[in-house]
Amino acid sequence: MTQKVSDHLDLAGRISLTPARLPVREAVARIVARKDAIRQERLSGIHNPWGHCIGLTDPWSFLDLCESDLVIDAARKIIGPDVILWDSELFAEAGRYGEFVDQGREGRYWPVAPLVGAVVLVAVGREKLQAKAVGLEAMDPEALAGFDASEPLYVVRLMPATSWFDRDPNHPANRACMEEQVLVNYSNRPLWLLTGTDRANNDLVSGFAPAVPVWASGAMPSEREEK
Repeated sequence: MTQKVSDHLDLAGRISLTPARLPVREAVARIVARKDAIRQERLSGIHNPWGHCIGLTDPWSFLDLCESDLVIDAARKIIGPDVILWDSELFAEAGRYGEFVDQGREGRYWPVAPLVGAVVLVAVGREKLQAKAVGLEAMDPEALAGFDASEPLYVVRLMPATSWFDRDPNHPANRACMEEQVLVNYSNRPLWLLTGTDRANNDLVSGFAPAVPVWASGAMPSEREEK
């Protein structure tokens, strides 16, 4: 059977998602090998197949990990049975995340009310993945005990579905994020209800599509010319 050229076409350097996904350890290793050339902000939302990380890796590998029992079971112990995934970020070195936490930045960009949640830290470079969940209010540099500063660390940010995710760009957390992390915009991120029930009537629809071209909201150029 002859395969179409498009089956193997790598558009703009993007990794093909068909027919197989990258194992998460391989996806991490490829990014770590390029860590000095990748701005940290580009690794935010790395699990989102509709985000900008599609140009760097296979987001489905990371989404699978976020939806795994390893992550969900760890989160449940902190925030209960109703769990929403709203962000994740890969740090090529755990020490870099340690600096992020030491600067008081974990939680600063969370547009969540009430502001509670869990951060699940996954040692993704190890032969056997290991996860540690920490309540947002307890997150400090000491929470990284047990992780080597030079090993890659996957940070999964989860909120209880009893909290509300505010998509208003003018929310103080969203404004701070866009000012201090100019490539990150949490207001349009998709949310995944990983387990339980959404008890706060969150917007679980927005974000599950690539950006729409500006002309798509009206007639196609050729259609306008014909009128």
